Amino acid sequence: MAATENGHEAGKSTMTVRKAPARKAAKTARPAEDPIRFGVLTDAIGFYLRLAQEASFQSFMHRGRHLRLRPGRFATLVIIGENPGMSQTALGRAAGRDKSSLTPALDELERRGLIRRERVPDNRRSYALSLTPKGRKWLDELMVPMRLHERDLDAAVGSANRALFLRILKQIASSMP
Repeated sequence: MAATENGHEAGKSTMTVRKAPARKAAKTARPAEDPIRFGVLTDAIGFYLRLAQEASFQSFMHRGRHLRLRPGRFATLVIIGENPGMSQTALGRAAGRDKSSLTPALDELERRGLIRRERVPDNRRSYALSLTPKGRKWLDELMVPMRLHERDLDAAVGSANRALFLRILKQIASSMP
């Protein structure tokens, strides 16, 4: 389901929600054509960051659907590929992920044969991460849909706004408590 902004008057924006594929609707559900009121979310940066992230993730997953790899897993492969031998702790910091979400991601990537975790000889609690040949091949294959996806994002943002947009996103990512 996608939303498009219809109007904005003194903080009272409405959005039209395009109809999702037909499903049996609950009797209390509002018709899909009725505008949705967003209240305090109308101008909430976080809300629109989340919508943008979801739209971006869905688009990326569609382009790379043949490999069935979510965007977060792709980012993990890229970071490991660029930093062979890095620790899980360093990866978590770089990717903005905590141990509770990083460990299952790494378990999945290891199960799929895309990464290798090897104990660090002088620190038995730490693992060094690297791509397997299969992981390198998948990463190479995903670069084509990734570049097409970035092209679409550039078109949405506008090439003149790209550097500023990235700077703002990085500022948000680094300044949140």
